[in-house]
Parts: sequence; C-alpha cells; structure tokens
Amino acid sequence: MAKKTKKKKTEDIVIRKDLCKGCGICVAFCPTHVLELGEDEKAEVKRLEDCTACGLCEMRCPDLAIEVRIKAEPSAEQGAKGGTDKLALSV
Repeated sequence: MAKKTKKKKTEDIVIRKDLCKGCGICVAFCPTHVLELGEDEKAEVKRLEDCTACGLCEMRCPDLAIEVRIKAEPSAEQGAKGGTDKLALSV
C-alpha cells in the first residue's frame, strides 16, 4: 500500500520588493505558476491557493527577497489546542 504524505499548506509568500530586482528566476522555477512579474517588474503572488510550498522560489532567489511561510500543524502535545510550533533558541 502506498504511503500517504501530508501536503504542506502555504500560509503566505512574502516578497520583499525592496530586495527584489525583478530577474524572474522565481517565476521561471515555480512549478504551479503562483508568481508573476507585476507592472513594476517585481515578483508578485498571483495564485497563492495553488502554492505547494515546494520552496523553489525561495531557494533560487539570488537576492533572498522571498519567504514561503507554511502553516504550522499542531504537534501531538498541542493536540486540539491549535498552538503554533516555535523554535526556541538559547544564547
């Protein structure tokens, strides 16, 4: 029997317009055509609902202008509480 994998849910794609130079690499690599270059020749999210959270746009952006935010799934300890997963760093 095939193993089911959970589909990641994209909460948001943040594009920092101040860092984006409009090269179009993210648009070219997006397998589901979520991103397009806008009138200002900068990347824009056009179809967030089609995003599979593969992260190719974020990985390929030479200017680090893109962040794909994934919806946090409740852990076993949180159960139905609906909390978000957080990474704690100690210094």
